[in-house]
Amino acid sequence: MSALQEEGRAAAAARNGRVVRALRIVLPVVVAIVATAAWELIVRLNDIQPYVLPGPIAVFTTLAGDWGVLWDSLLVTLLTTLEGFVAASIGGIALALLFNQSKALEYSLFPYAVVLQVTPVIAIAPLLLIYLPQQAAVVVCAWIVAFFPVLSNTTLGLNSVDRNLAGLFQLYGASPLQTLRYLKFPSALPYVLGGLRIAGGLSLIGAVVAEIAAGTAGAGSGLAYRIAESGYRLNIPRMFAALLLLSLAGIVIYALLALVSHLALRHWHESALGKES
Repeated sequence: MSALQEEGRAAAAARNGRVVRALRIVLPVVVAIVATAAWELIVRLNDIQPYVLPGPIAVFTTLAGDWGVLWDSLLVTLLTTLEGFVAASIGGIALALLFNQSKALEYSLFPYAVVLQVTPVIAIAPLLLIYLPQQAAVVVCAWIVAFFPVLSNTTLGLNSVDRNLAGLFQLYGASPLQTLRYLKFPSALPYVLGGLRIAGGLSLIGAVVAEIAAGTAGAGSGLAYRIAESGYRLNIPRMFAALLLLSLAGIVIYALLALVSHLALRHWHESALGKES
């Protein structure tokens, strides 16, 4: 009888898990549909002109009509985002590993990383555009915004290792590199992946800010320039369409990084195990 009860509990838990997963997908979709319908209804009932507030239908129509230009610009922005994200990831993780091996280096350089983080990138971008080629300056802006979360999260993770395990490694005579490879970095991996999830969205923000500051027209213009251009021309439906593409790009970036994090942690870390239960 107890075995049957256990099977019943397991089946009920499985059903509850499926319901929860379905609700996590269905509820946001329902909210989006209701909000979009309300937006369109408000625009139509109040006869609001498109150059003031376009309705969703006008935005999607513009998105379809200008898809070629907007898609090309989106690819330019995504390439800049990727370059800035990769540079921030490699630089942040590598510097955090060096900080963990040398406290003197951490005490010397970490304050400057904080200064770099708290300085508004919109104030740095015009200076970078003076001293660097345009594309390099845009990538550096994306790197500046995304670099600190990776560095700070990785440093925190490396410094949060269980002291008992660290003492055990020391007792068995493990070298600093062995301790880093087999204990510290695996323990810090959830922190590293959390920093990367944050950096993915921030690198997109940095790329957009730098593109607006650059303000260069042409075939190689990013999506941020298209937004500014649409504002100048009062083509507000195109502005909303470009903003929609940027938002969707940010969501996709975060979802991909969250998937990578889940796949890396699902077999051993509580944060991922809880999602599967």
